Amino acid sequence: MTKSIFLAGAIALATALPAAAELVTVQSQKSVGETMDALQAAVEDAGATVFARVDHAAGAQNAALELNPSQLLIFGNPKLGTPAMQADMKAGLYLPLKVLAFEDAEGQVWLTYQDPAEMLSGLDIPADAAFIGKMQGALGKLTSKAAE
Repeated sequence: MTKSIFLAGAIALATALPAAAELVTVQSQKSVGETMDALQAAVEDAGATVFARVDHAAGAQNAALELNPSQLLIFGNPKLGTPAMQADMKAGLYLPLKVLAFEDAEGQVWLTYQDPAEMLSGLDIPADAAFIGKMQGALGKLTSKAAE
């Protein structure tokens, strides 16, 4: 009976979590630009390729709109991404990896990315695939280094 109550509570909690629960957020002590510069340098130093850096605030300003500082870095490494796509080609919808740096309403800067395990969970990819752990580790190390 206790197991049933525990299981029911766990299921209720899991289904009550917001969609953002799959996002990983790291606090930065730098500005958005400095944080993104540090992230880009860390990505390049790790041997990955930076495909794009999108400045959302600049885009908003060009449209005569206001937006707190916000930049997105799109990057990848075929050694990590290719095995995911070999397991399920639809992984290409989620790759390359992306990290968002943004300033909230209080002026605090954050780095946010989607957990690769959650990101790839709806595909035909085993949850224990080695490349998922490698992606998680890489994103954790890169964002921690950028936020220092």
